[in-house]
Parts: sequence; C-alpha cells; structure tokens
Amino acid sequence: MARSSSGFVAGLTAAAVAAVCFLAYQASANAPADLSLKPRTPGTTAPSTSPSGGPKKPAANPLAVPADSGSGERVVYAIADRRVWLVDGKGKATRTFTVMPSTVDPVPGAYAVTSRSGSVRGSDGVQIEHVVRFATAQDVAIGFSAAVDGSTPSPDPTKKTGGIRMKRADGNAMWTFAVIGAKVVVVA
Repeated sequence: MARSSSGFVAGLTAAAVAAVCFLAYQASANAPADLSLKPRTPGTTAPSTSPSGGPKKPAANPLAVPADSGSGERVVYAIADRRVWLVDGKGKATRTFTVMPSTVDPVPGAYAVTSRSGSVRGSDGVQIEHVVRFATAQDVAIGFSAAVDGSTPSPDPTKKTGGIRMKRADGNAMWTFAVIGAKVVVVA
C-alpha cells in the first residue's frame, strides 16, 4: 500500500510541476516586453527609474573631462579629484591620470605654461624630470613633474611645495603635450 501512495504522490507532484510550467509559459508569452507605461522604440531598453519613480539620471563618468574646464586644446587639473586630462583641440581627452598634489594649490582658473625643465631637484629634495610650470601661489612655483625614481609619495605637510607629481609615463606624456604657452585649466 505504501508503494501505491508514493506513486500517487509522485504523479500529483509531476502534474503540479507541469501545471506551474505551463502557467509560467502562458504568462511570459502574453506579457509585454516592457512593463513601463511609456511607449518605446523597438530595440531600445526602458529607462531605469529612481526610488521615487522618476527617471534616473545616468551616472556621471568620473573619467570625463570636467564640463567647466573650457574648450580647445588644454591640460585640465582637477584639484579635488587629483586628476589631470590632456585634452585635444576637439575637446576629447587623449590621456587622463591621477596625480599627487603639492601642499600649495593653484587658484582655479586658466593659465599658460611659463617654463619647463628637463631635470632638476624638487623643493622637497627629490630628483624630478619633465617639469612643466604654469602658476605661482604663496610665492611657490606650481607645476607638474615626475620623480626620477618613479615615486609619488604624499608631500610633507610642513613644507610649502608646488610640485604636482605623476608617474614617469604620465610625465613623459605631459612633457610632449604641454609646451611653453600651452593652456592649463585648474578646476576645484
């Protein structure tokens, strides 16, 4: 008798699974491709929504050139982001990289490269190369550079320094891009 009841239970279970599968198929076959109320063009995806139900703003690209950095060919330095962009004449970043800021920041605004040095000793005593200077603040020359040893340590907060340090490969790119007179835009 146990054998016939287990067969009966197995049969009922199989029938229930089949019924659920059939109903799921029916529901998916009759459901619209997009459950939003707005019509959309075939082949496009529906916009995502925020918790309040309104359209969600697309996330900003953290590597995008800052919108408030002007136009044309330029070097853009974002102090808060610790990032530099080398921007071509069409406004497209050809390279972007992180930097280690100095203890003295330039005031946000537009500048021009005023001097360059192939290799010198930095105000912190480190041998540096590809120095591209563009501003002065608090009687300190501000510029981009790369340490010859490749290091980018945090500057000594007790010293007034103006070297914005980058990796050597980025320093090479800056050296090629930012000639005397090149535009440098600093944003907060």
